[in-house]
This record gives sequence, C-alpha cells and structure tokens, in this order.
Amino acid sequence: MRKLWGIACAVQLALAGPAHAAGPFGTITIGNWIGGAFSNDETGAFSHCAATAPYANGVVLVIGQNASGAWLLGFGSPSFRLNKGDSAPIDVIFDGQEQARLFAIANNSNSMTAILPLNVARTLQKSSLMVVTVNGSKPLQFQLTSTAPVIAAVANCVTKVKADGLGKAGDFTKVAAKPAATDKAAPPAGKPGKTVSSTGTGFVVSANGHIVTNHHVIDGCVGDIKGNLTGEATSVLRVVSRDATNDLALLQAPSTTTFKDYVRIRDRSIRSGDSIVAIGFPYHGLLTSDFTVTTGIVSSLSGILNDTRHLQISAAVQPGNSGGPLFDTSGQLVGVVVAKLDARTMIKATGTIPENINFAIKTGALRDFLDNSVVPYQTAEPKGELKTTDIAGNARAYTMLIACNAAEQADAKR
Repeated sequence: MRKLWGIACAVQLALAGPAHAAGPFGTITIGNWIGGAFSNDETGAFSHCAATAPYANGVVLVIGQNASGAWLLGFGSPSFRLNKGDSAPIDVIFDGQEQARLFAIANNSNSMTAILPLNVARTLQKSSLMVVTVNGSKPLQFQLTSTAPVIAAVANCVTKVKADGLGKAGDFTKVAAKPAATDKAAPPAGKPGKTVSSTGTGFVVSANGHIVTNHHVIDGCVGDIKGNLTGEATSVLRVVSRDATNDLALLQAPSTTTFKDYVRIRDRSIRSGDSIVAIGFPYHGLLTSDFTVTTGIVSSLSGILNDTRHLQISAAVQPGNSGGPLFDTSGQLVGVVVAKLDARTMIKATGTIPENINFAIKTGALRDFLDNSVVPYQTAEPKGELKTTDIAGNARAYTMLIACNAAEQADAKR
C-alpha cells in the first residue's frame, strides 16, 4: 500500500505536465480521497489541483483540474510498464451505458494522464461505476464513491487558489457543495434564471422527420425546442434521445410536418485531403437569416489528442454551426459539425491564434447513435461530383435552424 500511495503522489504531481510540481498545498479529504493544490517547482506558479484514491485492483485513480480549467484523469499502478511520453487509447464506460474514448500520455513507467472533455467530466461526476480498458487490455472497474463531491472540491481548490494564491490554501473540502464539472450556474432560489434566444443547426435524417443536432445545442433549453427550414413554418420538436458523451441529440418533428427529402450518409470512408462542404446557421439574427455555406478539406482523420470520433476540417464554422451537416463533393453526409478550436485556450497554451481548425463528428459515431435510437436512415455510395451550389440547393430540403430559449450561460457554448 505504501508503494501504491507513492505512485498516487507521483501521478498527482505529474498532472502538471512536463515540468516538475511541488505540493500539496492545502487539503482535500473525502472518504479515501486525498489531495490538494500543486505548484510548478521551477516557477512557483500554481499548476493544478488533484485528489487521489487507491483501489483494490491495485490501481490508483487521480482526478485533477489544471490552472487553465482543463479536467484531467490519471491512473497509476506498480504493474504498469509504460514508456514515458507514449500515448495509449483508453475506452471508458460509465454505468454500462455512456462511452468515451480518451488518449492518455505516460508520465513515467507506472502512471498515465488523460485530458477529459467537459461532457465526460460531467458524466464522471454523476456516475457510480466506471469501466476502463487501456489499449485493449483487461478492463478495470472503479466504483465512483464520493466522486461528485471530490470533483466539486477539486474545482473549488482551483477557484480559491487562483483568487487567493497558494499561501492561503486551506481545506478545499469545506465549500465543495457547488457542482464542479458544469458550465451552467443555477439561478438564485426564488428568482427565475435569465434566458436568451439560442440557435444551432440540425438536419433531417429520415422520412419520419427525425432530426440530428449536437447535444450541446439543446442542453440547457427552457421550454419548447423549435425548428424550421429556411422560409418554412416553425414546428415544435420532440426530444427522442441524447448522447452527451458523443455530443449528439435526436429530435423529431410532428407527424403533420412533411419533408421533401433527407440526408444520405456516405457509405465509404472519407480521406485526409478530401474536399468538404459545411452548412449551418452561424450568428443567426446578426447575419443572414438564410443558412451559410463554407468549403474546405478534411485536414485530419482525428480530433484533439487523437480523438478518432472526430474529423478535423478547414471549412470555417462559427457559433450556430453546431449540429450542422458536413458533406462530401457528391452531397453525401460525412459528419456533424461540432466545434471550432477555442482561440483563447490555444493562445494561453501556445501563444498563437489557431486558424482553420474545426471539428466534426464522424458518421461512425452518428450511425451507432441512430441504430441505438432505431432510426431508419439511408446510406449511399458517393457517385460523381456536384457543384457546391447544387449541394447547397439540395440541402435546403433538410437543413434546419434549431432554436430555443436557454439559460444565458448555456447559450455561450453553442
């Protein structure tokens, strides 16, 4: 057990990244979890907060958040045989349902660390069982006892240290009641939360009026979710299913609503360098009320940290494009637009402003989601090239503006 705790401390320190870390400052103590704040021992600057718990399977689990707000998940065990700096895929299943693929970097021979997307951090916070498979090895099970208050305490630690400094570090557990892994703040008791008009994009995927968009487009909506084709009447849409991990949502229009056409999903892998067309409703109400069309190429077949669920694309996308269709040059669907690389985060990390780095969810994840939702979508082989104007013209029949009233903070992420 002493060796296990030694590895646990090493993983906590390694969450700082390449530089060495010192600490802990202050304390986090919840059940078997212990931790605190850590600094870069070369500069003395605050680097991260973390908490660790040992498990009977011989693995220690570490949950952390760095000074930039990124969530981190660390694993350590004396049985690991890793090469420092190597990357390994990690498949994670929460409560036997929600799944995610992460990519961890080996800190040393006995530990590794993965960056958690915010939606995965939220899932971790509310789950009771996590099953982890590292690079295809035997699955490891973790009962997530006290995980929610631990995540809250870690977030509180980061907030307090950034505000007050390491010199005033104390017991970060005492004020850990506020939910941590969330980007929405609850309104004060007795006062209605402020809402704003929020928009995104979706597309019709079946003759039965099923509509695909991003989960984050409808997450936080208050009241009705509405959709309409350009120039057509607005309909109230029903939420059929959600997948927060893969950021997908399925809506359905009323049976009285008719659609002339719907997308066909490309039944052949896309390649790096292939041309693509993105369609959506960015900055709706500020720019045109019609959809916009942008073109580019597939820059990479994986996203941030080699996330194989995503494509990296060069077509320009903006807030409001989320959930929109991504087409190949034959007009077949090859992805769901999901995000652009956050410029502020990259400036902090690299000192440079990213250009033409955007992402889309691959059709493999989309088809799995539709299969699980029992949606009768259609696939097609790419046949010949269409002009961009023709692709856009065809898309008018099934590309929808999605709108709702949303909590003010929720709208910021669209």
